[in-house]
Amino acid sequence: MMKEITEYGMTRRKRFVADFPACDSSDLAARFARQFYGEDMTVYESFFVILISGGGKVSGWAKISQGGTACTVVDAKMVAKFAIDALAQGVICVHNHPSGNRQPSIEDIRQTKKIREGLRLFDIRLLDHIILTETGHYSMADKGDL
Repeated sequence: MMKEITEYGMTRRKRFVADFPACDSSDLAARFARQFYGEDMTVYESFFVILISGGGKVSGWAKISQGGTACTVVDAKMVAKFAIDALAQGVICVHNHPSGNRQPSIEDIRQTKKIREGLRLFDIRLLDHIILTETGHYSMADKGDL
């Protein structure tokens, strides 16, 4: 079943994606986020946010950045911008590691804390930060890293 949600970018557009009732677990969020990636999962890093409404449903998503094979630059202001535009109650950050290593880097952890603190100013919760690889994922919320 398909559901219409909003893809946030510099302009908004409606897109149809697989219907997920909620991304209330890291497994569901990772499955939902895999729709954003194609064969580029193992080529370069990309960073997305999944925007969660007050009812806990996915209200939209946005691509924040695309980088090279080992990193991507994430502007915390852009994460906050899309969360505020969507009037999101929560945000799930997702990025991939083309190397296949699921473990967060020191920079991943630092950036996550920066995003969490920035969103907190607007009463928006950072619900998780998920690192995807071709064969699995790592959830910072599940591991207690948030």
